[in-house]
Amino acid sequence: MIGLLGGTFDPIHYGHLRTALDVQQALALSEIRLIPLADPPHRTAPSCSPEQRLALLQTAVADEPGLVIDQREILRGGKTYTLDTLRSIKQETPDETLCLILGSDAFNGFPNWHKPELILQLAHLVVMQRPGEPDPLHYHDRITHQSADLLTKEAGLVLPLAVTQLEISATRIRQMLRQGLSPRYLLPDAVLKQIIDQQLYQSS
Repeated sequence: MIGLLGGTFDPIHYGHLRTALDVQQALALSEIRLIPLADPPHRTAPSCSPEQRLALLQTAVADEPGLVIDQREILRGGKTYTLDTLRSIKQETPDETLCLILGSDAFNGFPNWHKPELILQLAHLVVMQRPGEPDPLHYHDRITHQSADLLTKEAGLVLPLAVTQLEISATRIRQMLRQGLSPRYLLPDAVLKQIIDQQLYQSS
């Protein structure tokens, strides 16, 4: 099984990295592909360019073999939808089971995504939650609490999964940098050094 985790990663921080590794280890995934979004259709444009965010991401996962970067959305350019990306990956890896990884807030809005039922024909959903958090609100008939069930079907199940919750916000990191404050210990030192050296996020 392959995990897919999309995001603007603006910038990448430990909240992204720790939860991704939690999922990869809990489900024994062969890898988790981090997919930086070029121009997300449902939110404001990222502060840094796709190329700058990609470079930070490459620095962050350079020594973690379980986390790999998939550049297809950046290379495609423009506004892209999750369904397009899943179709592309499925074409390349037809024998792999795909697990789309979402946070609870993202999953709550999932019914309003572009063609969610078609997404569920291509991938399982793994919903990252705080320990003790109740089951997600939607798709109760698809929910399973057994990760082994994901191997019994090609797609369409929803697995709530408790992960380490680090209350780290990329928005807050950007604010701190603009204010001249240090966000050290919220993101890898090598990523922070790259941000400082390139003067990213430091102007309003």
